[in-house]
Amino acid sequence: MKTKILALVLLLVPVHAMAIEQAPAEYFSFSVQADVKGTTEEVFETITGDISSWWDHTVSENPVKLSVDPYPGGAFMEIFDDEGHGVRHAVVTGADYGKMLRYEGPLGLAGTALLMVTTWTLAEADQGRTTVTVDVHGAGEVGEGIPEIIEKTWGYFLIQRLKPYLEGNLQD
Repeated sequence: MKTKILALVLLLVPVHAMAIEQAPAEYFSFSVQADVKGTTEEVFETITGDISSWWDHTVSENPVKLSVDPYPGGAFMEIFDDEGHGVRHAVVTGADYGKMLRYEGPLGLAGTALLMVTTWTLAEADQGRTTVTVDVHGAGEVGEGIPEIIEKTWGYFLIQRLKPYLEGNLQD
């Protein structure tokens, strides 16, 4: 009886809906690759855990923690202060130690309806080196020029930040 009354009340209550402008959904993908110093395990350790020594794009000026938890359900987190305020940039959806790391999230584009799946693949190369490939697939609210900016940013992280860091040549 209560269910019938609730259904009748819901039918009688006027609904006020706001029209929302619908942006077209778009998608993009790209890969960035670099050959870096270190074993696949050493590189995996560098791209997970505390990444503040080489990752320099943050929401806050001086986060107290910037880390990637290397297990499914873990997070790419930026903690602003000792009270725990911060941002979850992505959630880890796959991790295979020394081989692969995958996370989903908008990274620096929080607040938009954009989902990116970022996959790091690590493969042994010659003489104690690792080939790192970052594949990014994005879909949703993609503004003009955004895919190019994101690809350029990943090139920056891989070639101008991670590679020099692993080789002991990172300049800040």
